[in-house]
Amino acid sequence: MSRQAGISLLESLVAMSILAVAVLGMLGVQLRALAETQTSVRRAQSVRLIEDFAERIKTHPQGFGPPQDQSDEPGPMLARADCRIAACDAGMLAHWDLAAWKLAIADTLPRGAGQVFANSGHEAGRGELLGVMVAWRANERTEGDAAYRKALVVDSPAGLGLDCPTGLICHLAHVQP
Repeated sequence: MSRQAGISLLESLVAMSILAVAVLGMLGVQLRALAETQTSVRRAQSVRLIEDFAERIKTHPQGFGPPQDQSDEPGPMLARADCRIAACDAGMLAHWDLAAWKLAIADTLPRGAGQVFANSGHEAGRGELLGVMVAWRANERTEGDAAYRKALVVDSPAGLGLDCPTGLICHLAHVQP
């Protein structure tokens, strides 16, 4: 009996170590699942924001032509006039809608930004399409080479090259005015 002293204590210590490793592993899996859930929520928000922009275009398509006063940085811009309180023509209303949409992106997504660019339709009779790109901060701590963070470069027929800013995730869609 004296030779067995301390064995149950050693067995308990080994069992506690195995349990601690298992709990830490499950915690890591849970944190990764939470990060992936955040990424999918951000993607869903970006789709809703693009749908909002498409609806804005449908309400007054004559004001939305190829964007002419786009800056290179896809951030929020200031509207020339507030069309909620003043009468606006189609061009001013389109500019106000674009500014309100970019502000909604900045308010909804982390480091959120939007860009609109001209893109010709590929099918006959479809006419001019507007490309819409929404970008937001990646929900990652390190700069890995995940497929969803792969650089996105858009070549428009006018030679305007847009790319997804470094460290951001982008969602691209085309809408027809």
